[in-house]
Order: sequence, then structure tokens, then C-alpha cells
Amino acid sequence: MAKNSKVIEREEVVIRFSGDSGDGMQLTGTLFSDTAALFGNDLSTFPDYPAEIRAPQGTVGGVSGFQVHLGHSEVHTPGDYSDVLVAMNPAALKANAKWVKPGGTIIYDSNNFSDKNIEKAGYKNDPIAEENLSGYNIIAAPISQMVRDALKDFGLDPKSVLRTKNMFALGMVYWLFSRKLIYTEQYFDKKFAKKPEIAEANKVALRAGYYYAETIEALSPVIKIEPAPIARGLYRNICGNTATAWGLLAAAEKAGLNLFIGSYPITPATGILEELAARKDLGVKSFQAEDEIAGICTALGASFAGNLAVTSTSGPGLALKSEAIGLAVMAELPIVVVNVQRGGPSTGLPTKTEQADLMQALYGRNGECPVVVIAASTPHDCFTYAFEAARIALEHMTPVILLTDGYLANGTEPWKIPSMKDLPEIKPPFADPKEIPFMPYKRDSENLARYWAIPGTPGLEHRIGGLEKTIKGTVSYIPENHELMVQMRAGKVAKVAARIPDMKVYGENSGDLLLIGWGGTRGYLMTAVSELQAEGHKVSLAHFNYINPMPLNVAEVFGRFKNRVVAELNLGQFADYLRMKYSDFSYRQINKVQGLPFTIREIKESCIKILEEK
Repeated sequence: MAKNSKVIEREEVVIRFSGDSGDGMQLTGTLFSDTAALFGNDLSTFPDYPAEIRAPQGTVGGVSGFQVHLGHSEVHTPGDYSDVLVAMNPAALKANAKWVKPGGTIIYDSNNFSDKNIEKAGYKNDPIAEENLSGYNIIAAPISQMVRDALKDFGLDPKSVLRTKNMFALGMVYWLFSRKLIYTEQYFDKKFAKKPEIAEANKVALRAGYYYAETIEALSPVIKIEPAPIARGLYRNICGNTATAWGLLAAAEKAGLNLFIGSYPITPATGILEELAARKDLGVKSFQAEDEIAGICTALGASFAGNLAVTSTSGPGLALKSEAIGLAVMAELPIVVVNVQRGGPSTGLPTKTEQADLMQALYGRNGECPVVVIAASTPHDCFTYAFEAARIALEHMTPVILLTDGYLANGTEPWKIPSMKDLPEIKPPFADPKEIPFMPYKRDSENLARYWAIPGTPGLEHRIGGLEKTIKGTVSYIPENHELMVQMRAGKVAKVAARIPDMKVYGENSGDLLLIGWGGTRGYLMTAVSELQAEGHKVSLAHFNYINPMPLNVAEVFGRFKNRVVAELNLGQFADYLRMKYSDFSYRQINKVQGLPFTIREIKESCIKILEEK
């Protein structure tokens, strides 16, 4: 940094990297996030990219973006609007100009703003003028040409040279926020250990961008964000899919079981399968199935054989797994089904986020077929609720559906790695071979769970399957027995409520409005409620992770507020569910189905409108 550079301190800042799908914006954002996390900032990220492997180049539909919100204090969301936008082409500007704060900084590659690219993006002439950006700090940097100049003696082909332009842009942003280059340079050395010339080229491009930013006065002053005051411990930056995989690994260790995952790759859940497939060192057995049905059926077989069994999927795959989930309910085998929700129906919006699989998770099976349904709320607590899903499945001998979503799966945040000794024990109800004769559907009195008999254990020979059984495991068509077993399976799921925590309210325990949410919306709702409270409104938040069964004190909490408003990324599935479960109360709704998370502004404006009604 130049000695005479002016430095200002900020509490928080939002940066968005955006460009064509081939411009490396996801990597650029990830490297910046990792550097911020290593510096000690709290942060939250939101990757946003098209579903096509190579979307039409230079078009708005092909824009890939990565937003990161970092701060000196606790950060709950990736932010609504960015302070700095990096736009590698006109389409990136077109897609993101409306998401830049008034007076914000926009850095763009002027070499890519050719007449052809301007036309492709839907502009007529001058994008800056057409977006009415005269009041913004506009930095037109010849990024493509400068990397060509910087790497002219490296002997690389033109395509390889231009692949480093994202690092030039990253270097500029590093200078603007007074960040060290060393962590990213270490990444290059590791990533390109067998191609040192590529590692060095990226380093040169990164430094060229850094020193270019230092040279021009347009990027002054430097913005400094001090580290966040966080508890001491070992931290890493983690995404929801990785956290989910690690939570399942921890649960297997605590239960003393091997972990098996049978899954078919599907966006945005594939990362769970990939992460677990890489952990053979921890005894994981992974099977990449030919389809969704095979994935869950192999997991059922693994569960029958005494493993912690998992299958991962997204919405369309959950539909295909529905019959086998019914078999797991009837056979009363423990299995965790992770559903990473995405925009639907059908193929829908594979890379975009949504919360519209709730009713499918609750009721998408034939017959009376209850399963436990829980939902994670942040990328890092995907670990917590994956562990909890496995605990419930094993101790209650029941399938559990864990709902995450595309935002949680791909978003990242710092996570304090827990110690295994601090995690609760998991005690599966194994059958005792000394208790002869063995009754496959005899239940413990506390949880109504049947006992788990591992095949091959002498004296525990038994039959299970999709046909209705008696307590002895014999097939039964007796009407009264069927009703008894249906009631028992429903009662077993209901019993889980006694083992989950009460609903806690964020804010005062009573007031004018209770904002209600579930799953991955928590950060946005919590931030909106905090701001509303600071403005003098009597607003609180009730956020759900346990959906079936629900906490025992829900009705008590709801009754203490004048208005109840349910905010969710669908057309009202959770609101309708609450109307079914707690019909004594009325519910207003805030809904969004755009493949995007809420903005804090949207939540606040809707709540204020309700509060101002007479």
C-alpha cells in the first residue's frame, strides 16, 4: 500500500464479483472470502450462477456472480446491495447494476466493453449512461490488455493468458481492502504444483492488479475492516454441503457405526456425495448409483445391515425416492435423506434456491407414512442438523428428511470446528441376542422404537419388508393390527418432540408482530427483525428447525403476539402447514419465488406495512 494512501475504517462491506460463466468469478469470490476469513472477519457468501455448463457467452443469462459480505461484527447474510461490483463484461453490469448501493464503486474490464458485447447485453450504446451510473465511482480498467502485457514473456497461449484476468481484478480488490496476497499465492502453489509456470502467471496477474490499483487514484481511499471479535478456537470457512457431510461423519463416529452413502449426483446436492466419497480414510462406503431409486435402495440395504445410511438429493430426486422412503417407514429402518432444495418443479432452476419441497417432504408418500422432518438454517449449522438428523434416525429407528437449500449448500461462512468430546453420544437401540424369541416389532417404552437386529446375529433371525407385520414379524392383513401399527409409527415420530428443544423467540417474548420462518431464511429474517427493533417496533422472530414434529411450546409462543407473519421462499407451504397444526391463529404471508433469497428490505417493508394497518 502506498504510504500516502488514505485509509477509512468500515464496520462491514459487500463485494460482488460478476462475469461470464468462463471468467472464474466463483473462484475469485472464494479466494477473497478465504483471505477475509483468515484475516479474522466474519462473513457470509452467496454464489449465483446459471445451470448450463457453458451458458451463452456475453449474455445476461450466462452471468455468474459471487457476493461476499464481510464485517467487523457478526454477519448473518451475504447482504442485499453491494458496495463494490466487479463486472468483467457488459452483461455482468446489466445483471447487477441494480444491486449496487448508490455511490458505490464499479470496476469493469473496459477491453470487454466492445460494441458486440454491449449489444449482446441488451444495451444500445453506453452502458454507464443507460444505467444512469453518473453518481457512482466508475473504474474503467483495461484488465484484459494489462494481463497480456504482464504475461507477454511467459510463452503462454492467448487463452491461458486471459484466464488470469480474474486474478488481476482480485488483486485490485485486495488493494482496495488492504488484504495480503500471500494466502492466494499459496493456493496457486498448491493448485498448480505440477505446473509452476501457471502458478507464477497467476501470481504475476494478481500482483499486477494490486499495483495497478495502488497507482490509480480513483480507488482511494483504502477501506479497512478490522477482524471480528470471535471466540478463540480452530476455524475454517465452510459451505453447507461440506458441513452436512461432516455432521454425518461425526454422527457415525459417535454411534460407533460405519457410514454408507448411496446417491445419484444432482445439483446442488452433489457436493455431499463428493465430500463423503473422499473420506475412505474414515471408513465411509460410498456408492454413486445409476439413478435416485438405486441410491436410496442401496442405503436401505446398508441400514438393514447395521450402517448409518444416508442418501442425498434435490427436489426431483426426492420425488423418485418416495416409494423407498415408504418402505423405510414400514420396515422401521433408520435412514437420513438429505434434500438440498432448488427451484422447481421438474428441472426448474437447478442452481437457484427455493423452499418449495416442504409439503413433499411432509406428505409426498402413499398411505399414512410419517417421517421426521428437520431443516438447517445456515451453512455451518448444516453440521449441527445433519448430526441431529442421524441421531434421531438411529435412536428412534425412523427415516429423517433433512432439508437444506441451494443457498445453504453453496454459501460459506466461518465455522468454529467443534471437539468430538463435546458432541452428544448416539445410542442406537440394538437388539439383545439373549432375548429369545426375538420380536422384530417389540418397542422400547420411551421412544416406541423397535430394536435393531443386525443380520447374521444368531437368534435374531427375522423378516421385515413392505407388507404389514405383527409384533412377531409375520405378515398380517388383520384390520385392527394394521391400525395399531399405523398408530405406533405415527406415535414414534410424535415422541421425538420430547427430545427436541422448545421454540425460542429472538427478541421480546410478546409484541405486535411475530415474524415466523424456517430453514435457510434465518439470517435475513434475524437481520430484518434486529433493524425493526432498533427502529422501535415491537417485532420478534420465531424460526423453525424442527418441522415434524414441532416443538411442544409453539402454541404458547404464537399466542403472545397480535400478528403472526410467515416468510418463506415459496407460495405459502409452511403457512398452510401451520394453519393445519395451529388453526386457532391467523397467519399473514411474505412469499418470494424467484430463485433468490429474501432481501432485508423486502422483509422490513412487508412487516412495517402490516404494523401500520389499523
